[in-house]
Amino acid sequence: MNGNTNGNRYGSQARGPHPEGIGSGCGERVVTVRQLRAEGMTAAEIEERCRPGGPWQQVLPRVYLLHEGPPSGGERVRAALLYAAGRDARTHAAMVTGPAALALHGFSCLPPLTGLPRIDVLVDRQRRLRDAGDVAVRRVRELPHPQDVDGVPCAPVARALADAVDALDDIDTVRVLFAEAVREGHCEARAVVRELAAAGLLERPYVRGAMDVLRAEGRAVAEERLYAMVHCHHLPDPVWNVRLTLPGGPPLGGVDAYWPEHAVAVAIDASLDDDGTWSRSARRRERLEALGITVVYVTPEKLRDAMEQQAVVVRTALMSSADRTPAAYVVVTPR
Repeated sequence: MNGNTNGNRYGSQARGPHPEGIGSGCGERVVTVRQLRAEGMTAAEIEERCRPGGPWQQVLPRVYLLHEGPPSGGERVRAALLYAAGRDARTHAAMVTGPAALALHGFSCLPPLTGLPRIDVLVDRQRRLRDAGDVAVRRVRELPHPQDVDGVPCAPVARALADAVDALDDIDTVRVLFAEAVREGHCEARAVVRELAAAGLLERPYVRGAMDVLRAEGRAVAEERLYAMVHCHHLPDPVWNVRLTLPGGPPLGGVDAYWPEHAVAVAIDASLDDDGTWSRSARRRERLEALGITVVYVTPEKLRDAMEQQAVVVRTALMSSADRTPAAYVVVTPR
């Protein structure tokens, strides 16, 4: 090693401990050629350190790992972002997406970053950037607003999930990803559908076959939020998940909560497809309200973001029931 580099800050980085996580010092161990040259190192000196058996290694074009052995998960991500950023990280946005972003967001069904076959990154479509090493580049017309996860810019969960699904053809894996995304509160089912639609993935057979998981998980989460709203805001206990029917007549439809003594019903709109949903809900509401039953519609998003407000709406409907014309008698049965 040339003596001119003994004083630079990378001169003693070759044999330190191997960090495993994000933000644990890997920033000083994954660097670009520009950073090395800025410290006074020549191309020959860099090449010498990266020879077989040397203390450093080149992991991507213009990106170097300043220790021997495989990179940690955090180092893989940092290297991918440095490669995607190009010559000037200040002018080119890049973020992690796909399985790597989901792993960073905390998905337990995925292997750790060290076990993923590749790191997907999003960049602007005007960038002239190709896949390299274990980095898959996705050039897009419009970048989403990144989310900071332990200092790493990541695509939002729904977008990262769509990018992960785009590279799959296994329905079982897709179902597992869909289930964890919604069940663990990473994102809403509708947000996933919007991203899948935007990516043109809804017609793929393995995606269509997994949509039942999104529906089921989305409804289950919404029901849990509705239970929490009733109990946390001290509303009277309703009868849960029932079907309303006129005596000897046709069914009027199911509701998620019903207060018979007040003739007030709450129905969750957890549909994933907006086509025709509003008209069906409106017809049901018209039928019930014609019988004197007040129907409050809620969505999973409203129960998440405005639970107190929704509780006020329901409480107001319950309190005002005494001022309304008595409702028709309906038969209430479990749904």
